Amino acid sequence: MPKGTALPPPEMQAEKAPDISVPLMKEVTKTLASDAFEGRAPSTAVEPKVLDYIIAQFKAAGLQPGNHGQWLQPVPTVEITATDPTALTVQGKGTSQSFAFGNDYVAASYRVTPQTRVKDSPLVFVGYGIDAPELGWNDYAGLDMKGKTAVILVNDPDYANSDESGLFKGRRMTYYGRWTYKFEEAARHGATAALIIHDTFPAAYGWNVVNSSWTGAQYYVQSADDGASQTMANGWVQKPVAEAILKAAGQDLASLSAAAKQKGFKAVPLGLSVSFGFDNEIRKSASNNVVGILPGKTRPDEYVLYSGHWDHLGHCTPDKTGDGICNGAVDNATGVAALAALAKANAEAGPADRSQVFLAVTLEESGLLGSEYYAANPIFPLDHTVGGVNMDALLPAPRSRSYAMTGGDKSDLTSLFRDALSDEGLKEVPEDHAERGGYYRSDHFSFAKRGVPMFSVDRSTDLFDGGTAAGDTIAQDYVDNHYHAPSDEYSPDWNWDGIVEDVTLFYRLGRDLADSTFWPNWHKDDEFRAVRDKTCAAATGGCHVDHP
Repeated sequence: MPKGTALPPPEMQAEKAPDISVPLMKEVTKTLASDAFEGRAPSTAVEPKVLDYIIAQFKAAGLQPGNHGQWLQPVPTVEITATDPTALTVQGKGTSQSFAFGNDYVAASYRVTPQTRVKDSPLVFVGYGIDAPELGWNDYAGLDMKGKTAVILVNDPDYANSDESGLFKGRRMTYYGRWTYKFEEAARHGATAALIIHDTFPAAYGWNVVNSSWTGAQYYVQSADDGASQTMANGWVQKPVAEAILKAAGQDLASLSAAAKQKGFKAVPLGLSVSFGFDNEIRKSASNNVVGILPGKTRPDEYVLYSGHWDHLGHCTPDKTGDGICNGAVDNATGVAALAALAKANAEAGPADRSQVFLAVTLEESGLLGSEYYAANPIFPLDHTVGGVNMDALLPAPRSRSYAMTGGDKSDLTSLFRDALSDEGLKEVPEDHAERGGYYRSDHFSFAKRGVPMFSVDRSTDLFDGGTAAGDTIAQDYVDNHYHAPSDEYSPDWNWDGIVEDVTLFYRLGRDLADSTFWPNWHKDDEFRAVRDKTCAAATGGCHVDHP
């Protein structure tokens, strides 16, 4: 554990939030969500206009440029579109099978190469594809995956539990259950390719979502090796396809899945080989993060983050009215408005002890790429970054009685959260749909997986005005009718009380952290604990509390 305390020191005083400027948040949201900003698609002609507006708001709030005297951090990206895909063919043990792209399987490559060809790669069933040293679990133990293709189960071993019991927190998905982790881990073990078996319940979405997400352009942050360290190809297969492949190997998917839930499971070479491929259309471009800072007064080399993404979908499929701009008012003009309001409130309160960094990141909708680039190329070292608060899609609604920690009780930050709720007269409730892994789907995750403890908190639907019946109706209406649709537009009739409650809580969480000597860490059994310990152990002057 890095030097410091397991809990906030007793001298840490609660920071009363100043008034949060509703007129400012209304103006920023209304402007960014207007048709003049064309839905804020990154790397398009409208991006400079978006950036100029956010910079102007940061300046007006009292921030200083955060990237060595500059406001912007360029984010180099690559767009790869698979074309002319072949069938996925499986051969061996006297059988030959062929499966169609789209209906039966999908795949893409992280590598910047004009052509992807996986040829006669031996298939190995690796269970859930997890290597978790802190849990004593390694599905790759003793394997040499060079040249081979990993066949992987979706989610993690405890997903069917009705509660959060089990090594992998039961129904609450951990990082090890996310498909992104499974592809990354396969690459770390030298696999040529990786194929996840789709199953609707543990995946939490149908094959239609996989098919639509994995066909068309895929976006990645440019890397120095052009993705050469990644697998040659990653993809998904339908569950009946996996069943047919395993049957040809003399195996049974249900039996192997049951065995894979047990600690000590040994991977199973299938005695079959797979071939598939596609061509790649490649386009390189760049977008930008906006970075502002309020320098700290006593420990300016320690940093607390506030983050929110500025991008949305731009021009999209027109609705029945002919509107073809996805304005992204809730998602996430409200988050940028909150950033501006928090910057103003903190500047008016005077400098905190630690520096506060305000990040308006790009390309969240394309896979958290703006935050991923910052976290991989931090302006302020991660071993000097104490923690932070992420804001994404603040829904207009009346005030709520309670809040949930997205991801559950993962770190020492939970104690700050509970103190803040108590002081505000609010309750803590469990996260809705913990099985969906929401903590791993927004920008805070880019920092968390590199060890930086990050707040992501959700307002519940239990409203002071109308209770859960009213709250559920408001939330479901947004999901069903406005999320990622042209109708996600600003309205002068919005109720801002819930958003003000959110931002007041965000202020408290960030300011208390910025005015303390507290260095939070992840809990011992958390998947991000090892990387934080490693980062802090190697740090020079970071992750410490030895101040007068």
